[in-house]
Formats: sequence, C-alpha cells, structure tokens
Amino acid sequence: MTESVAPLRIGNFSGFYGDRFDALHEMLAGGELDVLTGDYLAELTMLILGRDRLKDPTAGYARTFLRQLEGCLGLAHERGVRIVTNAGGLNPAGLAAAIRNLAGRLGIPTRVAHVEGDDLTAAHPGSLAAHAYLGGFGIAACLREGADIVVTGRVTDAALVTGPAAAHFGWRPGEHDRLAGAVVAGHVLECGAQATGGNYAFFRDADVRRPGFPLAEIHADGTCVITKHPGTGGVVDVGTVTAQLLYETAGARYAGPDVTARLDTVRLTQDGPDRVRIEGVRGEAPPPTLKVGRNRLGGFRNEVVFVLTGLDIEAKAALVQAQLTDALAKSPPGDVRWDLVRTDRPDADTEETASALLRLVVRDPDQEAVGRALSGAAIELALASYPGFHVLAPPGKGAPYGVFEDVYVPHGAVDHVAVLYDGRRIPVSPAQGTLVLHDVAEPPLPEALSPGPTRRAPLGLVAGARSGDKGGNANVGVWVRTEDAWRWLVHELTVDRLRDLLPESRPLPVARHVLPNLRALNFTVEGILGEGVAAQHRFDPQAKGLGEWLRSRHLDIPEALL
Repeated sequence: MTESVAPLRIGNFSGFYGDRFDALHEMLAGGELDVLTGDYLAELTMLILGRDRLKDPTAGYARTFLRQLEGCLGLAHERGVRIVTNAGGLNPAGLAAAIRNLAGRLGIPTRVAHVEGDDLTAAHPGSLAAHAYLGGFGIAACLREGADIVVTGRVTDAALVTGPAAAHFGWRPGEHDRLAGAVVAGHVLECGAQATGGNYAFFRDADVRRPGFPLAEIHADGTCVITKHPGTGGVVDVGTVTAQLLYETAGARYAGPDVTARLDTVRLTQDGPDRVRIEGVRGEAPPPTLKVGRNRLGGFRNEVVFVLTGLDIEAKAALVQAQLTDALAKSPPGDVRWDLVRTDRPDADTEETASALLRLVVRDPDQEAVGRALSGAAIELALASYPGFHVLAPPGKGAPYGVFEDVYVPHGAVDHVAVLYDGRRIPVSPAQGTLVLHDVAEPPLPEALSPGPTRRAPLGLVAGARSGDKGGNANVGVWVRTEDAWRWLVHELTVDRLRDLLPESRPLPVARHVLPNLRALNFTVEGILGEGVAAQHRFDPQAKGLGEWLRSRHLDIPEALL
C-alpha cells in the first residue's frame, strides 16, 4: 500500500428510503467529491421491499434512486464521481439493469456493477426476506475493475464506505486498524444529516433548518475528517459526530463482516469550523459468523384510539375496556393491549387539551379476528358507552405486520460475488481470520465529582442523547461535553438509575457500556420493541424518542454543571 495516496473524499446523499430527494444533486454540485454513497435499507425497508416483490417479481429495489439518478447521471459523469448504493435491496441485478437502460436512453457512458450473495431467503423457509449483511470487499472489487456505479443489496451500512476506501488505498483483509477507521467513518455518514445537526439533542445551538449532508476525507492510515460542503446548513462538531457514533450501537466492540471496530478507541477533535477529526481507531478480526436479517409476516394487526374528554377519565377508560372485552369474548384476538395516554389537562381551554387517548391494539394470525370482529364491536358502542364517545378513526379490516429476527451463519454460507459491468463475476473470499466476540470489561472510572449543592432539573440540561432500534432491542447513547459533567454522569447514570428514569425498562434486561473517550454511556434495553419495528409493539416502535424522554426526566444535578 502506498501511504502517499491522496485522501478519498466520500459523501452521503441518503440515509433511508425516503430521504431528501434533491440531496444527490446537492452533493454533486456542492463541492469536490470522489465517491457518493446512498443508504436506503433498514430492517423495515427490507420488509416493504419483500412485499413489493410478492406483487411483482421484478421489483424489490428502491425505485426512488432511479428517479434521482435520471437528473444527476450526467453531472456525476462530468465530475468523475462514482456512486455506491445499497438501493438494490432485494434485487440488485434488477436495479443495475434499470440503470444501464437509463444511461443508454440518456446517452451517458456508465459502467454499472453490482454485488450478489446476500439473499439467503431460500435457506430460511417461512421468510419473506432473509439477507446476510455483507462487507465492503465486493464493492471494492467492482470499483477496482472500473465501475462508475456499484449497486448492492444487504451490506452493512458502513460497507458503503469501507469498500471504496479499500479500493482507493489498496487495503486488503486483515488490515484491521485501517478498516476499522473506515467503518467508523461509514457509521457517521450512513444516516446522512444526522451527522450534520439533524435530530440533534442540542439543536438550538445552530441553524439546523436544512442541514447539509456529510462527507469524510479518509486517509490511507484509516483516519478521517468529517465535514460538509461549504455553505450548506447545519453543523459538524464533536457533539454531532458523537451522537451519530452512539446511534444503534451497543458496546465497545462494533462488529462487522470485515472487521470489529473498537469504539472505545475512537478519539474526536474539532479540526476547525465544521470539521471533526477521527483518529486512534483500533480494529480486531471480525466474528466467525455473519448476521442475517430475517423478515417474516407475523400475522394481522388492528387498532382503535378512543378519545376520552373531561372528567372521570379512568372510569371512562374502564367502561369501554370492559364493554369491548365482553363483546370480543367469544373469539378474542390472540394479543390485546390497552394503553391510556394522559394527554388531558384540568380546566383546559381547548377540547383537545381536555382529552386523553385510550389506545387498543390487537394482533392475531387470523385477519378476521382483528378485522370485522373488532370493527363491529367498537362502532356498535358509539351510542352506548361513555359520555363524549368518539374515536380518532374507525378501525379497518386489519393489516399484516412483520417480524424481524437476527440469525447467524458462518462466513462460508454466502456466495459473495462482484458482478462487473461486462458480465464477469469475481468471487469474494470469506474472512479467514476471525475472533469470537466478547464484551469489553468496564474501564476504570474517573474520580467522582466532589459533593456540592444540587438542583432538581432535567438531565438534558447537561447531557445529550440519541436512541434507536436493533430488532426488538433499543439503545440509548448518552454523552456530555465537559470532563466535570463526565465525572458526574458516569457515577450517577447507572443501570438502576436508568430503570428509575425509564420505568418501561424495569422488567427488561439492561446493559451499560462505558466509552470514556467519547464521554459517553451506551445502554441497551432488550425486548422493549417486541418483535421489531414492523410489529409496532409500542407507540414509538423504533425508539427514536427514547433518548429525549430520558433527557426530560428530572434528577439531582450539581449546580456547578448547570
């Protein structure tokens, strides 16, 4: 490898299927780039694409990308920017063919390659979609052979960055520290504007009305600088990068198919306005198995939300609950959940703020049990229940819901292949050296902050947070911006204290991970999301607001920190 190779400028233009449509053009026109990446896939997206494919076997990819590319392919060609995207979803070959047709129609010479091997659905009966998370070396092979656009299916989000970096610098499997640095850069970029002020706990510190999309200047040693195009909105600072590093991660070991990155080794420094340097990242051999995301249909789901207004809220809720329980007694749904949300206020000056919401959710393998039976029982109460009876919307016929599960297979169980623009197929070897994954022991804690006066106040006055989902589990990352705040937080926010502040977590397994370099704690709450986002187990099925709920909770905070 040549250490003098120029840095690789790699940007992001999509963090999910439905992200800002104009971002591809904005990134191409806004400044110098070598590679642009687009992330379209999430656990729920794979289920959506799977249902699309049931209706049309030629579907299964993100059609939005084609529409974006139509207005931007010429600009990418003129500027020499390569594009790498997982928009291929369940049908990367189909999207690659569609791009070739588009390029031919536009008269723009474009070499399109794609990556195969992730689809293991046939090996998992009963699955709507079962796909292994591949690494970046299939992408690297496509780029080394001259591809202008690389389409993948289910790869790790960070692979969209590690692949181009490996191709550009000549990295090979086993260069763990360099690959780990690229994984960290990829994790920061993968969610687009979340690294530039989007969804940021301290959003009032900057103008984040229209944040730009991030880019990374990656160096041959795996270090990088996170930044954005000049003149774009939002902000890149240590806080925004820390927040994204904590998003949907867990412990100090962040495992992937190419390398396990040690998040406890990451060092962040402000390198100028809207520039954050990431260095010190260490890597280890990947685990001996690949994660497979398995999506299946779990049954049918329906819901109805009753509006309870004014006085006697709890008595009104008890009445309608008893009435519906009796009405459904002959054939009750398999799963019934009631939640009373006290949005009402006493002596309210609007009807809406005088009202509470009673939410009923039912699930069953039989659509009839959650459809017509529930609809009839609920609507028949319209003139025979609590005073002021009405619902937000009448229940429907019941809709299918999905279940997401993680399973694991050996590296050799997949046929990872780079399919080049000229039809050649290059097999990608599985990882040779692997290391069984273990949790990192908790590091020594700093000395606790000296005792002093405290004030009852929200945690969010001192700490930022970001939360998200991984299957049925949620993570909540919490960080602070000063050493004194860290000395307080790491001793104060224990697992027991988290359970006190978030009562929903009390009956569930909770783990705490300490990341001193980031002044951060990362908590995982197992099972809080049931069977995953598609099952809609709770009203915030992806735990997006869990961190903000935590920040709103009050505890005794040292006055010196406020």
